[in-house]
Amino acid sequence: MRVLVIGSGAREHALLLALRADPEVQALAVAPGNAGTAAIADQHDVDASSAEDVVALARQLDSDLVVIGPEVPLVLGVADALRAAGIACFGPSRDAAQIEGSKAFAKDVMAAAGVRTASSEIVDSPANLDAALERFGPGAGEPAWVVKDDRLAAGKGVVVTPDRDVARAHAASLLESGHPVLLESFLDGPEVSLFCVVDGETVVPLLAAQDFKRVGDGDAGPNTGGMGAYAPLPWLPPEVYQSIVSDIVEPVAAELVRRGSPFSGLLYAGLAITSTGPAVIEFNCRFGDPETQAVLALLESPLGQLLNAAATGTLSEFGELRWRDGAAVTVVLAAENYPGPPRTGDTIVGSEGAGVLHAGTTRNEDGAIVSSGGRVLSVVGTGPDLAAARSQAYAIIDSIRLPGSHFRTDIGLAAAEGAIHV
Repeated sequence: MRVLVIGSGAREHALLLALRADPEVQALAVAPGNAGTAAIADQHDVDASSAEDVVALARQLDSDLVVIGPEVPLVLGVADALRAAGIACFGPSRDAAQIEGSKAFAKDVMAAAGVRTASSEIVDSPANLDAALERFGPGAGEPAWVVKDDRLAAGKGVVVTPDRDVARAHAASLLESGHPVLLESFLDGPEVSLFCVVDGETVVPLLAAQDFKRVGDGDAGPNTGGMGAYAPLPWLPPEVYQSIVSDIVEPVAAELVRRGSPFSGLLYAGLAITSTGPAVIEFNCRFGDPETQAVLALLESPLGQLLNAAATGTLSEFGELRWRDGAAVTVVLAAENYPGPPRTGDTIVGSEGAGVLHAGTTRNEDGAIVSSGGRVLSVVGTGPDLAAARSQAYAIIDSIRLPGSHFRTDIGLAAAEGAIHV
C-alpha cells in the first residue's frame, strides 16, 4: 500500500511513524511536511488546500490511500475531489466536515440526534451582542462567558472568561471580521477528547485522551492550538467511556447518514464530563493535535490497514483494536511569543532524537533545523503509568535547546497524582 499524508504538523509526523510500522505500507509520502517528516517519508511541496494539486500529486505517486491531517482541506472538499478521481481517502466529505467547519451546523446535528451539549445562541450582528451576553455568563448564573468563532479558528477562536469586557471584546472583534459568534453556556467538569474512526454508522473508538489548551501552567493565559496531552485517562470510568460512544458519537454518525452526508474518517468528540454526565463541547472532523501524538504512541493495531478500511467502506470487518499497556504524554515546545506571532528562524539543538515529533520546523540553507512556526515540536514520553511517561517526556524536552521557547510543566500531572474525579 502506497500512502500519501497531507499536512505539516506533529500530528502528521505521528501518523507517518505509525503508518511506517504497518507491514502493508510499502511507500510513504507527505505533503508539504516538515524537517522531521522528511527523514521518514518522501516529501513534496504542495498546497494542501488545493484539491487539484493534491489529486495531481496522488496520481503522480500512484497512491493507494491519501490521509488528510488538517481540517481546512477537508472543509474545502479535498477528500471529495480525491474520491471523484477514484483514489481512496481517509477524511470526510465537504458536507460531513461541516461538523467542524460550522458550529451552528454541529449544534443542529446534535439536536436532531438527541445529543447533550451546551445551550447556545448565534449572534451575527453587533446590535444583538449585548442582549445576548446577558443571557449567558455570570449574569445568567454561570461562572464564565464562553465565546466562540462559529468558523474554523485553528483551536484559538474560543474565549472562556468571567470578565464581561473581555468576552464582549472578543465577540465584537469576530463580528467586525465578518465571523458569526457562538455564545454557549458553561460546562463544568474535566474535559475528554475521544477519537473515533467512522465509516457511515460503523464507529471504532480509540483511547480517550485529555489535552491542555491554555498556554500556561494551571490553565493560565490565552488558548492555543494545544500545549500537551496524555492518554489513556485513569480517572474515566469504563461505563462513561462507553456511553460517550453509544449515546453521543454513534447517534451523530447515524444522523449524518440520515442527512445524506455520511461521515468517513476521524470523528473527534470534545466533551466535558459534567456533574450530570458527558456533554459535547465541540466536534472536529480530523485527528486532534496534540492528542494524536499520545494516542498513536500506544496503538498496536496496524494504522494503515485501519484507515484504509474506513476509506474503502470495510471498517465493520476490521475487528477489535489492540493497545500497548501503559501511558503516553505529549508536551509541546512552543516558540517565543506563541500564541501570539511567534519568533522563527532560530536553530534547534537536540530535535532529532527518539520521541521528538516536528511541527513548525524547516532546514535552512546550511542544513540546520530551524523553527518556522508557533508550536515547534511535540515530545512524547511513554511508560508503565502516567508518572513514568511524564518523566520520560520532560527528560527529553530538557535536552532540547531553542532560544526563547516555552512549554507547560504540568501536562498530565493532576491525573498522575489522582486529583481528577468524575
